[in-house]
Amino acid sequence: MPLKYPIGIQTFSDLRNDGYVYIDKTQYIYQLMQGKYYFLSRPRRFGKSLLLSTLSSIFSGEKDLFQGLWIEDKITWGKYPIIYLDFGKADFKELGLRASIEIKLSKIADESGIVLTANGIGNRFEEIIRELSAEKKVVILIDEYDKPIIEYLGKEQLPQALENRDILKEFYSVIKGLDAHIQFFFLTGVSKFSKVSIFSDLNNLHDITIEPTFSTMLGYTQSELEHYFGERMKELAQQQGVSYQDFLDKVRLWYNGYAWNGKEKVYNPFSILNFMYSGDFRNYWFETGTPTFLVKMMKESFMFNVESIDADEGMLGNFRIEALNETTLLFQTGYLTIKEREGRVYTLGYPNFEVKDSMNQYLMREFAYKDHVNAPILYMHRALKTKDIEKVVEHFNTLFANIPYQIFEEKQESFYHAIIFLAFQLLGYYAQAEVSTSKGRVDAVVQYEDKIFVIEFKVNDSAESAISQIKAKNYHQKYLRQGKEVILLGFACQNKEIADWKMETI
Repeated sequence: MPLKYPIGIQTFSDLRNDGYVYIDKTQYIYQLMQGKYYFLSRPRRFGKSLLLSTLSSIFSGEKDLFQGLWIEDKITWGKYPIIYLDFGKADFKELGLRASIEIKLSKIADESGIVLTANGIGNRFEEIIRELSAEKKVVILIDEYDKPIIEYLGKEQLPQALENRDILKEFYSVIKGLDAHIQFFFLTGVSKFSKVSIFSDLNNLHDITIEPTFSTMLGYTQSELEHYFGERMKELAQQQGVSYQDFLDKVRLWYNGYAWNGKEKVYNPFSILNFMYSGDFRNYWFETGTPTFLVKMMKESFMFNVESIDADEGMLGNFRIEALNETTLLFQTGYLTIKEREGRVYTLGYPNFEVKDSMNQYLMREFAYKDHVNAPILYMHRALKTKDIEKVVEHFNTLFANIPYQIFEEKQESFYHAIIFLAFQLLGYYAQAEVSTSKGRVDAVVQYEDKIFVIEFKVNDSAESAISQIKAKNYHQKYLRQGKEVILLGFACQNKEIADWKMETI
């Protein structure tokens, strides 16, 4: 019987009652239940809402839903009053955040038979907690707590983001004094804002975002992927005419790679579920949200190469709305992940091909002032493969053509570096491509089945000089014994185009 994939289903009871596949993560929930106050940050579409729904079912005493799962016989089942707030579904844009919270609290009070007498969202929240905990302590679950802030990031909307931050600070400030009334508190979001703001009154909150114990609580590990989806992947491998191992390697390249401790990697669950359903390698996760604001920030600072960025724990853990940091935003929103950790320094990079390829496309559109960039890259690949260098130059120059002349002149070398770097990154869809940049030059290597191009770009210099640089530095030397044709290519960039080129076969 084919598996049912819970694409977009975030309610645990629906998932279990309707027979959808569920990757059993309840051993982590058991560990969570040994503590009390938690904060977890993960990118969008990573299973945060399903985790909270699962917690809600456990604290509601719905044991039948957990039949056959790890936690079924590990806890004493009981029912607790639950306050469940989802800011992802709030209508704060139309009503304003304060009014939206007031409506949510009134609804909870009405459903619980509580007559509210207090004024203000903080006081009303406290009144509900005290009333509900009269017989048994309260469980508080809050999803997408940061949505009212991240919806307004950017200079133009900064005042609204700051106002909403202050409203949330007022709302959460009552939690600290209600410990005796709370059984369990769990807060999730995409971002963590600095301790001087929302979290200053929640100093008992345990941030488990990069804690090794919970690094694989969300997302699918390699063993989970093969255990739950192995039969489907064997079927897809057969359909595509490749070995099971080669198919696994391609799935890993496209969708694996997220890590919060630099070691244990997980797959993006949204991408995997969509992929298992359709069988097509596509950028599923990236298509659900366009990082327009972030890409514009990256362009302003010419931040186009994010393959390897070092960051300390403070940069990863929180940021200030008034002084946004691109690296922090890229990490917390899931476009970068932890590749390795050495002491207190973390090396960040793209988690996988899906994110890398999609982000490079967006960056190329932004830097090249061009809506469609995939066609020139495909044509460039075809021309390079047949050694039609005139065509390669022509397609490169179409990427430079739309950049306004005045803007280009101000940052000429940076634009050359950005467009050439991104072009070779995108060529990686069709061939094995590597590229690096340094002052005044860009070098790249593109490998096909029968030939290897070793390429040097010079800015305001000659193509002859580029070829000489390759030879002097022996960039091509390590490729000579691979049994492939080795071709040296030198390009000279000037006046918003590749003005000259030279090719030599070794």
